[in-house]
Amino acid sequence: MKLTILGCHSATPSINSNPTAQILEIKNNMFLIDCGEGTQVELRRNKVKFSRIKHVFISHLHGDHYFGLIGLVNTFSLLTRETELHIYAPKGLKEVILLQMKLSASWTKYPLIFHELNSKESELIYEDDKVEVFTIPLKHRIYTNGFLFKEKENERKLDINLVTEANIDKAYFRKLKQGFDVENEDGVLISNKKVTKDPIPSKSYAFCSDTVYNEDIIPIIKDCTVLYHESTFLDKNEALCIPTKHSTAKQAATIAKKANVETLILGHYSTRYNGYEEFKSEAKTVFDNVLLSKDGKTFNFD
Repeated sequence: MKLTILGCHSATPSINSNPTAQILEIKNNMFLIDCGEGTQVELRRNKVKFSRIKHVFISHLHGDHYFGLIGLVNTFSLLTRETELHIYAPKGLKEVILLQMKLSASWTKYPLIFHELNSKESELIYEDDKVEVFTIPLKHRIYTNGFLFKEKENERKLDINLVTEANIDKAYFRKLKQGFDVENEDGVLISNKKVTKDPIPSKSYAFCSDTVYNEDIIPIIKDCTVLYHESTFLDKNEALCIPTKHSTAKQAATIAKKANVETLILGHYSTRYNGYEEFKSEAKTVFDNVLLSKDGKTFNFD
């Protein structure tokens, strides 16, 4: 599982900071999560192949999370894209994008498929044979979702020496990997656990931006491998969290601790601050395994 941060700052972009956008690579999927202004430039800077992006997830309709989308959609057309593009976003984004395309006479020649979200409960919005994606209802000033990306359980591993000793035909190897007991060449039923090893633990990634401190999300993200949680403010500006519906680094760490996640990544920093080490320091008073997002930074979770 690989995460590339294209932008991790709030509100207005600057020369050295971009609004929210990231690429998650998981089980041969490449998902674009949010698409703030400047995203396609950062995709190029980070050498991301446009053609691999087939699914875009937009958390909410504040501009710093989707203003880059119409440009990207148009660029895909200019590059003569033919593959369909799926966009999962709050109801209303489809109307915005189609109006822009209509007024500029810039209709796509590839299928543009919108999946409009309006549920206030967590729901499954994408699934293939290896990955599931669920919404994480957040509390912000407008309707907002985070997203939970979960690998499905991996196949069991064959202990080839034990399989050979058990006299099992190769035709049953697939069944063994799937966890089934099988009969050997002598018609004896062989217990799966006797000839296979436990699978590699599946991984999960929870993206939570933007939101006020909200313990309702804890059951949804419980025990996830990585949590990206917004940390717009430091403790000294905590009073701003309620009116703006944002969180502090320490609040993000509290959610991480209560949800028993393995790793916390902080982001969505307010541009009022000059540096970000203090975000990490404050978070680590609550939760140990804290990383700082940074534009252009890549995290690998093997």
